[in-house]
Amino acid sequence: MSSALRPDDVLSLRPQGLYCAAGDFYIDPLQPVARALITHGHGDHARADMGEYHTSLAGLPVLRWRLGERRYIAHDYGEPFDLGAARVSLHPAGHVLGSAQVRIEAGGRVWVVSGDYKRQPDPTCAPFQPVRCDVFVTEATFALPIYRWPDTAAEVARIERWRQRCGERGEAAVLFCYALGKAQRLLAELRAFGERPVYAHGAIEAGVRVYREAGVAMVETRPLEDGGRDAHAGELVLAPPSALGSAWMRRFRRVQTALASGWMRVRGNRRRRNVDRGFVISDHADWPALLASIDDSGASRVLATHGRSEALVRVLRERGMDAHSLPASAPAMPSSPSPDSDA
Repeated sequence: MSSALRPDDVLSLRPQGLYCAAGDFYIDPLQPVARALITHGHGDHARADMGEYHTSLAGLPVLRWRLGERRYIAHDYGEPFDLGAARVSLHPAGHVLGSAQVRIEAGGRVWVVSGDYKRQPDPTCAPFQPVRCDVFVTEATFALPIYRWPDTAAEVARIERWRQRCGERGEAAVLFCYALGKAQRLLAELRAFGERPVYAHGAIEAGVRVYREAGVAMVETRPLEDGGRDAHAGELVLAPPSALGSAWMRRFRRVQTALASGWMRVRGNRRRRNVDRGFVISDHADWPALLASIDDSGASRVLATHGRSEALVRVLRERGMDAHSLPASAPAMPSSPSPDSDA
């Protein structure tokens, strides 16, 4: 058992992941279990072969896209439901479409597991909702003071200017971004700059269709054309990070590349990823948002997981809080972008 968790706690850490004995369920389990509560559809949180999946109603289309038909039980945000002796509800996390925090009431205590979350406005998903609790389990992906996000609209305006400059040079502007959440957010934010279509890699387009069917307004996307290697000069093309350096890139004669990620806040990450530009747009909370969210929870105890949890715990303890690092039930976020980072 982790030293951060105590024998009488609502949650414990097992090899399969974070477990609630009162309700006999796991949150975002690593291995197949009988009952899973899924915070959102990214692959490091939603995995195949669970007996049943509890999810937010808004997140159901995402899980169906990612995992196919399974035994899903969907819940409206804020709708309480009982699992064994636990009273559970799901609340918006603001991370991607359908993302949820898990509120658990058991044994006279209230725990909230945040999953991944952000506090910046995002037109593609419900905004983060602070939930009062005794114990708050928070992500810490970007838990260093250097990580402070710029205004998203201003950063998207930089993307639009970059596309224009690429057009003046006869280059395609290929922007790498995660296929679930980031791509759709960019397409929604680009509506403020007109209705010019964006070209999309097939892996991006699949997720875009899911969001469109959910009623999310985005600029038009088009498949890449076979019109020769200069066909997309001056156009913005969205592609997953896994396409960087692949044979897929050979279709462009002249090209500029960029990555949209919170990791681009550190200039050296752009060089390590071998892209021409970096745009600081993240679907996770930055340092001020992490601290604000902990304050908003009213929790007397905080467990931090993923990423830079030690730095966050140290600051919280300096403030007199009962704070601990919780070993991640999924692989920790790297200090630089992975090929398909959702950051």
